[in-house]
Amino acid sequence: GDPLTAEQIGILRAWIDQGADWPDSADVRLKDKADHWAYLPLQLPSVPRVKQSDWVRTPIDAFILSRLEEQHLTPSAPADRAALIRRVTFDLTGLPPTPAAIDAFLADGNPDAYLCLIDDLLKSPRYGERWARHWMDIVHFAETHGNDQDRPRPHAWPYRDYLIQSLNDDKPYARFIQEQLAGDVLFPDDPQAIVATGFLAAGPWDESSQLNIVDDTIDKKIARNLDRDDMLTTTMATFQSVTVHCARCHDHKFDPVTQEEYYRLQAVFAGVDRANRPYEPDVETARRRKVLLQENADLAAARDAGSAALLAASVQADVAAWESAVAPGGSYWIPLDPLTFVSAEGATPQKQEDGSILFAGVTPATDTYTIVAHTSLSQISGVRLELLTDDSLPHQGPGRQENGNLHLSEFRVSAAPLTDPAASAVLELQNPAADFSQDGWTVAMAIDSKPETAWGIFPEVGKPHRAVFELKQKAGFDGGTVLTFVLEQKHGTGHLIGRLRLSVTAMPTPLPAPQGVDGSIERILATPAQQRTDTQKAELATFVLGARITDQLAALPPQGMVYSGTTDFVAEGNFTPARGVRPIYLLTRGDVSQPDRLVTPAALACIAGLDGEFRLDRPDDEGARRAALAGWLSSPQNSLTWRSIVNRVWHYHFGRGIVDTPSDFGHMGSAPSHPELLDWLAATFRDGGGSLKSLHRLILTSAVYLQSSRHNPQFAEIDGGNRLLWRMNRTRLDAESVRDAVLQITGRLDTTMGGPSVKQFIQSPGIHVTPMVDYLSFNVDAPESYRRSVYRFLFRTLPDPFMDSLDCADPSQLTPTRNTSVTALQALAMLNNRFLVRQCEHFADRLQAMHEDSAAQIDAACRLALGRPATGDEITELSAYAARHGLANACRLILNSNEFMFVH
Repeated sequence: GDPLTAEQIGILRAWIDQGADWPDSADVRLKDKADHWAYLPLQLPSVPRVKQSDWVRTPIDAFILSRLEEQHLTPSAPADRAALIRRVTFDLTGLPPTPAAIDAFLADGNPDAYLCLIDDLLKSPRYGERWARHWMDIVHFAETHGNDQDRPRPHAWPYRDYLIQSLNDDKPYARFIQEQLAGDVLFPDDPQAIVATGFLAAGPWDESSQLNIVDDTIDKKIARNLDRDDMLTTTMATFQSVTVHCARCHDHKFDPVTQEEYYRLQAVFAGVDRANRPYEPDVETARRRKVLLQENADLAAARDAGSAALLAASVQADVAAWESAVAPGGSYWIPLDPLTFVSAEGATPQKQEDGSILFAGVTPATDTYTIVAHTSLSQISGVRLELLTDDSLPHQGPGRQENGNLHLSEFRVSAAPLTDPAASAVLELQNPAADFSQDGWTVAMAIDSKPETAWGIFPEVGKPHRAVFELKQKAGFDGGTVLTFVLEQKHGTGHLIGRLRLSVTAMPTPLPAPQGVDGSIERILATPAQQRTDTQKAELATFVLGARITDQLAALPPQGMVYSGTTDFVAEGNFTPARGVRPIYLLTRGDVSQPDRLVTPAALACIAGLDGEFRLDRPDDEGARRAALAGWLSSPQNSLTWRSIVNRVWHYHFGRGIVDTPSDFGHMGSAPSHPELLDWLAATFRDGGGSLKSLHRLILTSAVYLQSSRHNPQFAEIDGGNRLLWRMNRTRLDAESVRDAVLQITGRLDTTMGGPSVKQFIQSPGIHVTPMVDYLSFNVDAPESYRRSVYRFLFRTLPDPFMDSLDCADPSQLTPTRNTSVTALQALAMLNNRFLVRQCEHFADRLQAMHEDSAAQIDAACRLALGRPATGDEITELSAYAARHGLANACRLILNSNEFMFVH
């Protein structure tokens, strides 16, 4: 036809910019899309009647057999017991059965032997390790940020341990969902509920944009938009199997998800960031900490209200007992009020309100401070030097050096009567004590008369410190004493004290001040008890009770840290908490520079029988938004949730889901091969309390699971992909199962559970924040090498080449299904990888320790690696091969065989 006119082109462009809608109304199109099977209500279907009913062991089999009979197919014979125990053990634990377990199962004539086997495997802690690894694939968990700055996340691992423990505990699936989205809000008394929100932070994070780009810029808005998109995409793909993220720039082209719904879902995460967050590893510690924190809050409230409770006799008795303990004889540290203070090299000393002296101005290489003060205290037994922080100092000091450090070479004190200041005498100091001394620069060096030595406090900079010096002979004069302090700082360049305060005491044995005692408390303590006002008594009581609570808190086991979704964290660079919820706008064409209208949080409207609107009492409550989404996802009416999870479990047992696009139930995903079975499983799982272990048991005891994987050419012509499951699928071991099986076979597997991930590589600093990682030079006999693969430290951009060759999941991507390739590279890796070569040497050592005879060694190797005795031909050929090339090389052949690499 004729070329388009400029006007026609303009109309087309405008149409495309508006979303390229056809004349049908959006409502009609969305309604048509919502009729899709995935969004329909979930009801329990009737179990079909079948002809070959004697094959049916569970209702699952009736659904499978019904479809087979439609296609004139029949199920395969049951697998033999040796194949079955290997299959189900790998399925549930990711490890092979031991020869002893195989022998016991084969010899067990109990009709319930197989059911007992399943129950034993489900009770094994190895079960949680195996199935947590599947979940980590789905949510793209790793322990580095990814992107261009792939910085490690040293506190990501508690989320992995949470998954393992939750699965081993058979946590109800609804609770499992709720904890990961909003555990900190819904279950505040459960410390692990905070760890569960590691789900929100499992994916990549753009450090360079989040840390380095300032707020209110387009690039920062893009970074935050993409970060929320990852949280939203992970949530909806994991729990709903819906590609909601396809509606970021326009209404979803295939599924009933509008662009506005996408941004309303994004608003759920409007206040969440990814950062390290404290949590309590122990429930009892969490309870105790909560009680103490409440006591602290109550104490603060009583102080602010001027409560008479602080003056109660029992409280004041506690204060008196504390005072007697810290200040024997009724004496305490009395801060001095400096009269003169001089820097020999021209620094500018400035007296502060608390009696301390701040040194500013020039920073000479070395300096000597001379400070003079008067005191009426007689019988002075000790002197205290406090080094205080200040915002004007490098790293807040307390030193003036660029790194916040200082070096006090010599500390001298002299005393004279106030009536005769010229009659000054040096006081001998002894028994120095400090709260911290730098390695090799101890406080004793400040009084050793050696100017080349000194007291330092590095690396504990940015914190106050104190030193106490006892007098050999008590000092002080009737009528008052003049004290002169000389602080020589002769070492280093600019290693000078930035801020200091001096005090004296008449305690029989000078003791450092308790942590937190400031000038106001010391002034109260220096006042005789009978002369204190009620205000002073209440202030001191507040301090004493607060110090007791602080000590009790400090005595608790330390809190852990988890990298998780959080709204409260220490700001770093330009990465700061939202302190509420950030406004979320519907973005025209997904462009952050084109905000349209402000949106409120909500879910999807397409699920029949489930309202997607959130009715929040406080829409600005960040936690309430996540709690509402968690409730919507875990609702019994949310048909997508229950269909999604049972399909995932089916997928991992059969190598293919009933819907073979496990994270896409939409129009562009696969249709279910057995829709009624999917719904029956989902409804049964939901109505049975959401027990994953019960779901496993149901599937694993079905006749369809028990089938042999033997090929039938005639049936393959009808159903070559085995979608109807006329036989069991043969599956290749995944990367983790290969590695862990090898370790178990060689007897080197370390079954220690939990804790920080092991680095099976050598790490060194990189050019930027991404470190250098060397897998090749790592000692394969290091203890870290023997841990289960689920405990490996997972890099996004620097994966383990061996695991990568075996199709290990890419943690930068959501991985609902792994590739299952069979390549020459895998065979080469299984033959030549340093870890495999070394393990085969250990395998040979184990066989030689078991048997002296070559035939017995080969038979034992087959039993350990393949789960069956060696055949006569195998013994002959492998024995001859071992004689020529060594037993370790014969082991390499066995581990590189299809029979080892595949489960039938």
